[in-house]
Amino acid sequence: MSLSFSPLLPQHQDLLWNFLHIALWDPPPAGLRAIETLQLPTVRIYAENWGRDGDLGVIARISGEDTPIGACWMRLVPDGMGLAYVDEHTPQLGIALSPAYQHQGHGKTMMLVALEMAHEHGVQQVSLTVHPQNPAAGMYASCGFVQTAIRNSYLLMQVAL
Repeated sequence: MSLSFSPLLPQHQDLLWNFLHIALWDPPPAGLRAIETLQLPTVRIYAENWGRDGDLGVIARISGEDTPIGACWMRLVPDGMGLAYVDEHTPQLGIALSPAYQHQGHGKTMMLVALEMAHEHGVQQVSLTVHPQNPAAGMYASCGFVQTAIRNSYLLMQVAL
């Protein structure tokens, strides 16, 4: 099963909200957080008004199918905001796959495509935070991310492009 990718554009705003909701991972047995969580200012900053200067991302689909299965996106957020804030030049990354497509290697493929896009746009490094129990932390490391700190019990990871 191969993937195809397209840019994450302003017209995909609803799709981005959906994937941001999935990305807010908590350890089992917790499920998805309440949908109202997306209204919190500390969460909205990652998706609100998608398409601003510097916003970069990709949507993944199974080749030949129309329904998106995931997204990986990066955004510069205002000074000091966001758990993964490093500096005003380092975008914070979000990534999510629909549950039926998780743990199959699609996340790594999608992340590498998104990081290559960021590199082509002159981004020098990217940051993210991940819950230490999230199995995706190993995938992030395999994509070159290195843990640089702990923030509110989350791992802060960065990758140089």
